[in-house]
Amino acid sequence: LISLLIGVYFASKQKSTDDYFVGGGRIPWWAAGLSVFGTLLSAITFMAIPAKAFLTDWSYFVLNMAAILITPVIAFVFIPFFNKLKIQTAYEYLEDRFNYTARAFGSLSFILFQLGRIGIVLLLPSLAISIVTGIPVDTSIMIMGVLCILYTTFGGIEAVIWTDVLQVIVLLGGSVLAVIWILTHTEMPFSEMVTFASENNKFNMDNFDFNFTDTTFWVVLIGGLASALVTQGTDQTIVQRYLTSTDVKDSQKTLYTNAVLTLPASIIFFGIGTLLFIFYTEMPEKLSPAISNNDSIFPWYIVRELPVGVSGLLVAGIFSAAMSSISSSLNSVSTAYCNDFHKHYRPKTADKQLLKIARIATITTGVLGMIFALWMASSDIKSLWDQFYKVLGLFTGGLGGMFLLGMLTKKANSTGTLIGLVISAFVIFYISNYTEISFLMYAFFGLTSCFVFGYIFSLVFKDKK
Repeated sequence: LISLLIGVYFASKQKSTDDYFVGGGRIPWWAAGLSVFGTLLSAITFMAIPAKAFLTDWSYFVLNMAAILITPVIAFVFIPFFNKLKIQTAYEYLEDRFNYTARAFGSLSFILFQLGRIGIVLLLPSLAISIVTGIPVDTSIMIMGVLCILYTTFGGIEAVIWTDVLQVIVLLGGSVLAVIWILTHTEMPFSEMVTFASENNKFNMDNFDFNFTDTTFWVVLIGGLASALVTQGTDQTIVQRYLTSTDVKDSQKTLYTNAVLTLPASIIFFGIGTLLFIFYTEMPEKLSPAISNNDSIFPWYIVRELPVGVSGLLVAGIFSAAMSSISSSLNSVSTAYCNDFHKHYRPKTADKQLLKIARIATITTGVLGMIFALWMASSDIKSLWDQFYKVLGLFTGGLGGMFLLGMLTKKANSTGTLIGLVISAFVIFYISNYTEISFLMYAFFGLTSCFVFGYIFSLVFKDKK
């Protein structure tokens, strides 16, 4: 209800596309920073990370640390470029630097990826919630989808960012409560818990083998750095947050807010997984054999063990995590469509008319995402976290390479860069289908192959300009 009211409140302020897409410069940097954090921390993180830590160890923790390590690169290479150019989408830069084909490809691959992402982010919490509460999967998908479409369509980026702030508070507050509750309701003292978890290799992050087929330290670090660079530097959902600030300093503060929150949040979510392992080792009779979907471990604990009220807050936290990611995707896709496609082919469209089109694009995206989620609900996908990263690497690795070619080199041109992009897609396709290399490395290979081949072919096909 509050999310809907926020949407209604900001609807009256959406007078132009500048208001709708970047908030007319009215959004403070700390709110945009919380929104970046909420967008990146989806329901996938909220449930899949505790599930991974419960079943295995903390090796994926390095993935989140890589997202913090990449922050200076984004702050001092990407953000100054975006602010200087006064653009509304990240892909406008590709046209300025190369040509419209590069921009159209970047924007189209982003839109397709977001449609898939909306589907997965709607489906995952719905599956988990249905196992533990009995709410049908389709009902959950519809509730979240319709709510997000309503407040995002009316309130634009301002409604998205302020609902994200609210949702992050619910989500983090709920997870901290869960940690306290598990600690106070387990018979072991804290020091014994740490020893027990260590003896069972639950904190393991130090697999330093140079083996790219397993989740070793190097695979998670290198893959994490590449996918964080692609996500935080080229993904319109995140770049749009930087563009809501009027100057470079505020945009950088937005990015730092996310980095500062990522460390404690990662410790909380991995800690929850380890605590659940200790709790259910102590009381195995409390774990239902009915849980075939590993991602339901945390929701199962929430509904079975937490008191009424607190469990409701945490279920709301799961929905919040999903909705903060979905609303960002909806607004960003409509921004990308209007600026990268509609304005290109219909440059004379009046701003009021474009605002209408932006709202229609938001609704269409939401409906397509919901249909995709409902379709996936009826088909069987093993671990959605793994699927999500596979898609991320296949679609977007080369895109990061294109941005880096434009920003770091003077010799790169449109012909060479687009050839590099095509080669990188083939490289990723080959690696994913014919080698045992871990899916976490796809973004890295996509990025480097596009950069290297793009540069070589730029030297071969010299530009007239």
